Amino acid sequence: MGLQPWHWAVIGMLLMMGEMFVPSFTMLWFGVAAIITALIAWLMPMGLLSQVVIWLSLSIVACVLWFKLIQPRIKMRTKAGLGGSVIIGEIGMIISPVMTNGVGVVRFSVPKVGAAEWACRTLDGHPIEVGTRVIVTAVMGNELIVIPK
Repeated sequence: MGLQPWHWAVIGMLLMMGEMFVPSFTMLWFGVAAIITALIAWLMPMGLLSQVVIWLSLSIVACVLWFKLIQPRIKMRTKAGLGGSVIIGEIGMIISPVMTNGVGVVRFSVPKVGAAEWACRTLDGHPIEVGTRVIVTAVMGNELIVIPK
């Protein structure tokens, strides 16, 4: 006789709770597979080998579905529709000087809309030195319009 269904339920819950410490959604799917295995083992008593095969199969299917189908769609969806407005008001530091009517580079401590460094310029064409903290006031194409803070 294999594990009791409640064993699989406890294993599943522990795995899902472990996801709090390993935020990759991997342990979550192993936990879900264990809960489903508990349900199947409760409905149809079977041996340990059958239970482990069911758990492994469900785990593989769940992980493949997550990493190949669901997660890429979520990533695309979160990037889709993000206009430049989400970066307006952010504060960064100039790492390449903005010359008169030229383009410089601003770096943010946390990446904004997928990048930590952005091309930038001033609207009035005034130069900005390296190390100056700036605020993003607008987005023009792929460049940010900044003013010194």
